[in-house]
Amino acid sequence: MIAEIRMTVPVARVLAALVADPTGDHYGMELMRSSDLPSGTLYPILARLTEAGWLEKRWEEIDPSAAGRPARAYYRLTPEAVPVARQRLAELHEQTRTAPAHAAAKEATA
Repeated sequence: MIAEIRMTVPVARVLAALVADPTGDHYGMELMRSSDLPSGTLYPILARLTEAGWLEKRWEEIDPSAAGRPARAYYRLTPEAVPVARQRLAELHEQTRTAPAHAAAKEATA
């Protein structure tokens, strides 16, 4: 079961990047590029999403010496989180799409 999370703009950016390929494995640098977030923002979000049951995390099985780089942590949306993430992103999109229209209508009647 996944826990409720606060949907901030950075969280929405991360979820949007993950939902774009929900069965794919994503690593930090890729998610930094696709979400346009710095590592200091991205990694705490990934940790919260993992702790809340939204993400599975696994470490790449490589020999860092042979690969010439450290092993990567890969993140993937859990099967339970995929429809919830899509729904939450759609709700956020709808709120942001209709918010200006409501504000304009309110100002017109004032």
